[in-house]
Amino acid sequence: MTRSEKHTAVEELKVKFEKFPFFYLTDPSTLSVEKINILRRVCFEKGIEIQVVKNTLAIKALEGAPEDKNYASIYDSLKGPTAIMFSEIANAPAKVLEEFRKKNDMPELKAAYIDTDVYVGDEQIKALASLKSKEDLIGDVILLLQSPIKTVISSLNSGQNTLSGLLKALENRAE
Repeated sequence: MTRSEKHTAVEELKVKFEKFPFFYLTDPSTLSVEKINILRRVCFEKGIEIQVVKNTLAIKALEGAPEDKNYASIYDSLKGPTAIMFSEIANAPAKVLEEFRKKNDMPELKAAYIDTDVYVGDEQIKALASLKSKEDLIGDVILLLQSPIKTVISSLNSGQNTLSGLLKALENRAE
């Protein structure tokens, strides 16, 4: 790889790290080409970009970012063969890995970067997969907000029936 190709690769990675708020580092070294292609296809269907990278180029791309991003804590995980899964949904790569590993032993999760937090180790997959996405959280908040309104409307409707029943009973007594 020439110097200009390396520079281009670093710039492309910088753009991806800026574009995607979440990324996972995996070790795909034991996967066959066929299995990697299957994983790439599944990732594509779920809106996840997967890219095999050179660790030194990934570190150079991360070094240019502001310190508040906390990328430095992920450098130790950039050793050996690395594939990065970029996503806009925090738990999507973990769900893909969890599903893919039902039929395969790999790829192993090295680390995951989620909103300045770093989760290191393969044992983190279940916790990461159970994270709620932004859409799930918004749905939960909407349900919580709707619950009191539904109760009030229900009470008003049942009160209306009770009130009309009382009026009919009083009308029948008057006759």
